[in-house]
Amino acid sequence: MTLYMLRYSEISLKSRPVRRRWEDALIRQLKDMDKECKVWKSNGRIWIKGEIPRERLKKVFGIVSFSECERCALSELSKHVLDFCERKGFSKTESFAVRVRRKGTHDFTSQQKAAELGALIQKRFKGPKVDLKHPTKEVFIEIRDDDCYIFDEVIRGAGGIPLGVEGKVVSLFSGGIDSPVATWMMMKRGCEVIPIYFDISPFADEEARRRAERVAEVLAEYQPSFRLRVEKHGNFLNRVKNFLTPKGLERYTCILCKRRMYKVAEKLAVKEGAKGLVTGENLGQVASQTLDNLSVLDGACELPVFRPLIGFDKVEIEGLARKIGTFEVATLDVGGCKAAPRKPATKSKLERILELEMELGENP
Repeated sequence: MTLYMLRYSEISLKSRPVRRRWEDALIRQLKDMDKECKVWKSNGRIWIKGEIPRERLKKVFGIVSFSECERCALSELSKHVLDFCERKGFSKTESFAVRVRRKGTHDFTSQQKAAELGALIQKRFKGPKVDLKHPTKEVFIEIRDDDCYIFDEVIRGAGGIPLGVEGKVVSLFSGGIDSPVATWMMMKRGCEVIPIYFDISPFADEEARRRAERVAEVLAEYQPSFRLRVEKHGNFLNRVKNFLTPKGLERYTCILCKRRMYKVAEKLAVKEGAKGLVTGENLGQVASQTLDNLSVLDGACELPVFRPLIGFDKVEIEGLARKIGTFEVATLDVGGCKAAPRKPATKSKLERILELEMELGENP
């Protein structure tokens, strides 16, 4: 069975009660990945022994990095390090470095032990030279009292804080580029996210929903409980168009549409015990996302609306989408909303929108 050493960052900065709670939350998530694995914690590290693929560990929030390692007693360290280096091809390498970190009471420093082991490696393999700045190969040893852990790779994790420790939020999830990234960012900050997709058929192609479902499958790799909720929204949108068009007020279509989405999402949030909504809105990116319009949208619900992408430009958002694995699916051509007006309002007034909603008889 493979032994992994897991490292975290922000968890260690918390008070003891919070730190204990967050560590336990992370351990529960790891155990859920493999019921047969063994997980334990010790002095700022979490250890897991089992058959969990690396790719799955990379998507666990709260882990800043991890290493596949071998364990031995301090008295056997020299032998194990030489055997480890033999398997890792140190006999053919040009240069190497030994990195030692220790915790506990010992009669040597980290630098002394690194120099001692480096000399043994040079003597055993003869060819390689010590290069602490740009080595061809590295061997890491973490000494914790009488236990030693040997590894040669530090793998970057998802970072953030453990999933769910901050509670739940509801995400307005379109399946495009922005909303999945915003959703992922809230997951990374400890939120369990409930996604809701508004099906606006016949004003969108049927592929739009399938795209959202496929993007949701990608995010389920980060949050196993991630399941798309679907809300029929096309009838309402049709009613809005039939109401606004004769009045020459088509420019308010997107605002009325989005405000109803907020209200429906808020009802779901209250039902599920969620603490807020999250959207992929970005300031000034499209007409409905001007500062004036965002203010009007906020007035549609009482729960806070989180917009983690508010200050990002499109290139930055696309970069994150590629990083988390949603970009390729999110950019499939499914067509835009056929109900969107040619010249949408960019500076809506809340008083005017409330009047229109009252006249429309809008209820979620």
